[in-house]
Amino acid sequence: MEILLIIVSILLIAIVLLQSGKAESASNVIGGGNDDLFANRKERGGELFITRSTMVLGALFFIICLILGF
Repeated sequence: MEILLIIVSILLIAIVLLQSGKAESASNVIGGGNDDLFANRKERGGELFITRSTMVLGALFFIICLILGF
């Protein structure tokens, strides 16, 4: 079970590093740039896959940690 946790951890780190920066718009809010503040951007294709993979791997990591804790 520990080996599975290590594999999930490495995959989770890799998938998080592949994600595009979503905090760029937060810096625009502080700096006063509001050109795309209310833009409705949907994730499609690769971004959607990476987002869903991150959620699945995060939940799997959490569940494995709980199982190993008890």
